[in-house]
Amino acid sequence: MISSNTDLSLRPNVNNQLVSKSVCSSILKFQPLKNIIQKIVTLALTSACILQLSGCATGMDAENTPVQGAQDQLIYSPAPKPATNNTATQPPKPKTARITPPPTPSISIERERQTSERLSPIRIQSINADSVMEVKLANDLWERIRKGYAMPNLDTDLVRDREQWYANKGVYLTNMTERSSKYLYYIVEELETRKMPTELALLPFIESSFNPQAVSSAKASGMWQFMPKTGKNFDLKQNAFRDDRRDVLASTRAALDYLQKLYLQFGDWHLALAAYNWGEGNVNKAIQRSKSAGLSGAYTELNMPVETRMYVPKLQAVKDIVANPSQFGITLADIPNHPYFQTVPLPRDMDVRVAAHLADVTMEDFTALNPSAHRPVLLAGGTPQILLPWDNAEIFQRNYEAFGGKLATWTAWVAPTTMKVSEAARRNKMSEADFRSINNIPPKMMIKAGSALLIPRGDKIKSDVSVEIADSGQVSLAPEITLKKLQLRVTKKDTLESFAVKHRIKAAQLAEWNQLGVNAALKPGQVLIIYTAQGNMAKRRPSRDSRDTRVARATNRAH
Repeated sequence: MISSNTDLSLRPNVNNQLVSKSVCSSILKFQPLKNIIQKIVTLALTSACILQLSGCATGMDAENTPVQGAQDQLIYSPAPKPATNNTATQPPKPKTARITPPPTPSISIERERQTSERLSPIRIQSINADSVMEVKLANDLWERIRKGYAMPNLDTDLVRDREQWYANKGVYLTNMTERSSKYLYYIVEELETRKMPTELALLPFIESSFNPQAVSSAKASGMWQFMPKTGKNFDLKQNAFRDDRRDVLASTRAALDYLQKLYLQFGDWHLALAAYNWGEGNVNKAIQRSKSAGLSGAYTELNMPVETRMYVPKLQAVKDIVANPSQFGITLADIPNHPYFQTVPLPRDMDVRVAAHLADVTMEDFTALNPSAHRPVLLAGGTPQILLPWDNAEIFQRNYEAFGGKLATWTAWVAPTTMKVSEAARRNKMSEADFRSINNIPPKMMIKAGSALLIPRGDKIKSDVSVEIADSGQVSLAPEITLKKLQLRVTKKDTLESFAVKHRIKAAQLAEWNQLGVNAALKPGQVLIIYTAQGNMAKRRPSRDSRDTRVARATNRAH
């Protein structure tokens, strides 16, 4: 046992630590304390503690002499004798003996000790200050775009012509650059991530004047002007409730995918851009015609339509103006080099006006960032996130959590059968005019079965629109046909089947109209009712009249 008065404290020294041999012996013999020390060593995993224990167990002989050749010489000092008032003769001092080292606490501790001996300490002096590179960030987004220019310049008379045209349209250019300020940072980020030329961020200036709601006469839509078919090829959904060709994130992803594909196909950015505007098939044919004429098939040698021939020069002109606006007397709108918007989850179906209100932004600003939402309601099943100005995202979340009103006043209804618009409106307690207006149904059109349409959301409807309908619902229409009632007599040889075939209708339909069985026998002179679209009978009559006229003429010639 160790006396309670024994001093177990270590006295630190600059080079060494002193500890008594007798204390070490007592520590090793006192099993509980020994276990505690072993646990401390295991947890700490420090070389100093391991070396101290190792030295205490094996580094000293009975005479407190350090073992020669030890890696670290540890000098031990006897512990002071305990103070006592007993004057009795003290027992003789026992003979000293070499301490047998205890077994190694664990293999992992030994490996850690060996590893600690091999590792060299990190010295501050080893850091070379000259190797630290100074990073200079762009002052604004225009400077960042300029630094990423990587396409070869096009120097033609058409470029000079377009430069002059834009320089003379200062107000027009200013309006375009102001609109672009909401989207340019995101586009540049995406281009840099893909290691694509940053002048491609200027392409929406040419395509849509940076208007994500632009629609061309050829039905191309959005900031990047995707045609419906091309949009579908690049996974841009177009359904009853949203058009991803207008979506800022989705359309940018699709446009850069398409441009990368075209560049890999043609190996030339000017040809890739021509194909983006004119179609890759047309560009391939133009290249073949150029080569057949003994030319190289380069972009400047192709015979292209006027719009495509002006396309790349327009982009080059805008690129030149951005590179040096003062040369053209232009002042570009200031666009900071930081994000304008961020994505925010849409937790529930929500009217567009409610979402804008919760975000504390105007309807104009909200629709500018969420142009794919061309209906009055956002369906969370198909639009899981919205874009909001950076500082308004937190405002939206806070107001949403505190909002106690009705989030959505519209929901989706699926037409069970093909029906007239008036019938669909009656079923949903709406006027026909309002039903047509909210669902963009033109006159003289019928609604096909399975169409997903917007109707008012009553107070009894608690659930949101399902993901299946919100993500893929379509409105299918067919021309509204006005049927004409006809009464026709049965001839001697007519059966229900032959009568139906003669008048181009189904036998089952004929039986239903006349309340007959499908196997009912007909009598000569019997009157049957059929319904046909107006004009169908008129189309058939000239055919019969012509046949009768031909028969009459043949008879007259025979006589």
